[in-house]
Amino acid sequence: MPSSANAPLPADSIAWVRVSSCYLPLANPISDAKVLTGRQKPMTEIAMLFVQIETKDGHQGLGLSYSKRAGGPGQFAHAKEIAPALIGEDPSDISRLWTKLQWAGASVGRSGMAVQAIGAFDVALYDLKARRAGLSLSKLLGSQRDSVRCYNTSGGFLHTPLDQLLVNAAASRERGIGGIKLKVGQPNQALDVQRVEAVRRHLGDDMPLMVDANQQWDRPAAQRMCRIFEQFNLVWIEEPLDAYDFEGHAALAAQFDTPIATGEMLTSAAEHAELIRHRAADYLMPDAPRVGGITPFLRIAAQAENAGLALGPHFAMELHVHLGAVYATEPWVEHFDWLEPLFNERLEIKDGRMLVPTRPGLGLSLSEQALAWTREVAEVGKRP
Repeated sequence: MPSSANAPLPADSIAWVRVSSCYLPLANPISDAKVLTGRQKPMTEIAMLFVQIETKDGHQGLGLSYSKRAGGPGQFAHAKEIAPALIGEDPSDISRLWTKLQWAGASVGRSGMAVQAIGAFDVALYDLKARRAGLSLSKLLGSQRDSVRCYNTSGGFLHTPLDQLLVNAAASRERGIGGIKLKVGQPNQALDVQRVEAVRRHLGDDMPLMVDANQQWDRPAAQRMCRIFEQFNLVWIEEPLDAYDFEGHAALAAQFDTPIATGEMLTSAAEHAELIRHRAADYLMPDAPRVGGITPFLRIAAQAENAGLALGPHFAMELHVHLGAVYATEPWVEHFDWLEPLFNERLEIKDGRMLVPTRPGLGLSLSEQALAWTREVAEVGKRP
């Protein structure tokens, strides 16, 4: 049957997908409480998963996910296996494609490594959609603000000597970063108190200060340390207990004035729903790549907003600066400069805030260095 003159034009479809595994080396081995308690080894590199998508009309998108210490080869293998499911699809149907990718690997579950691989595709689809519209990702999603509060973590790890900790904290403040986070959770808890007290004294009472125990305390230790830390006027105490101890975190949140922050280790919207149901956090800390991308992140953020929770997305500031700008109330975005060598662009920091890029999409392009660090590549489809 001949087509009608009024029939809609066929939608632009996905013609080519490239999946790549890139290993970012860290200048110094990184240690937090999980290392000092023998649960993990120092972190020396980050395995990045990049997805590049192009449509038959030439529209492009870039997405990312990551893993630390382990999981990089598994993420890449899963992404490589499910990538063909996108060929020929309409890139605008992002929620439907997220579900399709999940079902493509349903036998390995709906959380963890499987959805972390999906996250890179999901981010790439949103990046493509925003670029095609000529909008930044935050504007596409409906921005609330053009900058977000930011705090630095990379200068406060436990392997950092106290004198250098003070230097790092002061340097972050001079750079215009709005808050400082310190790692705690050492076997000798007196050292934690000493370090926090020294930084608070060094920076003064007005500088926003957070601490992060990386799940290393049991309930009695968490009670004791939260009580001691009340005196330091902290923005939050992060992960005082195991990430899945929702009842324990809820008890701390109810008992102490200092807010409790957790959620970064959860790997699905369903897990965050349980955390929210238990009122286990004052600050919710979802990680978009870790939960499967922007699609589930927005579901989590909507639940958090309905529950009246504050937001502090974990890591990946290059993505979370956009998502933080969309949240109803003022969030905190975590400043890590680790990923900067991977991209040609840099985020701007001013007066304690991270400026939201105005470039289309994420506003990112892969650097030559990222290509040099790439170990594996897989392509499906044909580039226009």
